[in-house]
Amino acid sequence: MAFPPISEQYPLILASSSPRRMRLLTMIGLPFRSFTSNITEKTFGCDPVQISRTLAEKKACQVYPGIRGSWILGADTIVAVNEKILGKPENAEAAKGMLSFLSGKEHRVITGSCVLDPSGAVAHSDAVTTLVRFKKLKKEEIEAYIDTGEPYGKAGSYAIQGIGSFMVEGISGSYTNVVGLPVCALIRALISVGALEAFPFQGPLPDNL
Repeated sequence: MAFPPISEQYPLILASSSPRRMRLLTMIGLPFRSFTSNITEKTFGCDPVQISRTLAEKKACQVYPGIRGSWILGADTIVAVNEKILGKPENAEAAKGMLSFLSGKEHRVITGSCVLDPSGAVAHSDAVTTLVRFKKLKKEEIEAYIDTGEPYGKAGSYAIQGIGSFMVEGISGSYTNVVGLPVCALIRALISVGALEAFPFQGPLPDNL
């Protein structure tokens, strides 16, 4: 069965209220609407790649019952060193511990994604990994960064697209994956499952983008 592709009339449903993911979709001009999924982001198993894919699918599936008839995207980003997963810090002490642990090390940023077709079936499930290398951080730098408030709500306690970029010596892989969505891989997947006919869209972007 063929479903209508993503368009202004049939926008992609993003199963997330993440401002970073919304900003990325807006930046590339992909029509979408955002709906918050309320799953508990606890780990399922010990493999960070599988965990990210499982959480992405759970987010998409939770939103689906109220949004039937649309393409739905769920995503989850995890920061890991080996098999140790670093979540979102609950307080300054947790943020300090994570940043101290990441100091001078290379870590993985893994974003799992799941696309449901308008019937609710899983059309695509994948995870993209980017390697990020931190410089050696001074105690004063960590404390000053935490004082900005930016680490809160961020996996691994930092934002590569913000002030936190000062800590990053280099990356290998997709930059947007670290922000929250691997744009290149996502567009390729949406085209392959029929959610997009082509990209970029022809003509100028809509005024509201």
